[in-house]
Amino acid sequence: MNKTQLHTELDFKAVRSSGAGGQNVNKVSTKVILNWNSITSSGLSENQLILIREKLANRINKEGILILECDETRSQLKNKELVTKRFFYLLENALIVAKKRIATKIPKSVIRKRLNDKKVNSEKKQNRNFKF
Repeated sequence: MNKTQLHTELDFKAVRSSGAGGQNVNKVSTKVILNWNSITSSGLSENQLILIREKLANRINKEGILILECDETRSQLKNKELVTKRFFYLLENALIVAKKRIATKIPKSVIRKRLNDKKVNSEKKQNRNFKF
């Protein structure tokens, strides 16, 4: 993953934010929306792009664009930093390949113990029957 290449592919847009801020909210565009086109991206290998499209399928739209937004602070610059950090964090987590689980074999002693317990329980119940 080439972070500098990816950073140049990011498209930022500032819009007016809702929420706290008083009259400042009505005048200043502090909310930042990040757009990243996964189809035309050259900062990732083909295998990495496939993995990202699978893992982030619910966040990427039909055109292949990942959209993130941030309006946590009243500063446009801080929101831009936060949304880029969130973007790279998402990509790094999506690129982690989970190890395949290897099923463990059940030990023979455990199988023997289970069968023995069943036999003991069966004998106990058989002894409860009074036959005349």
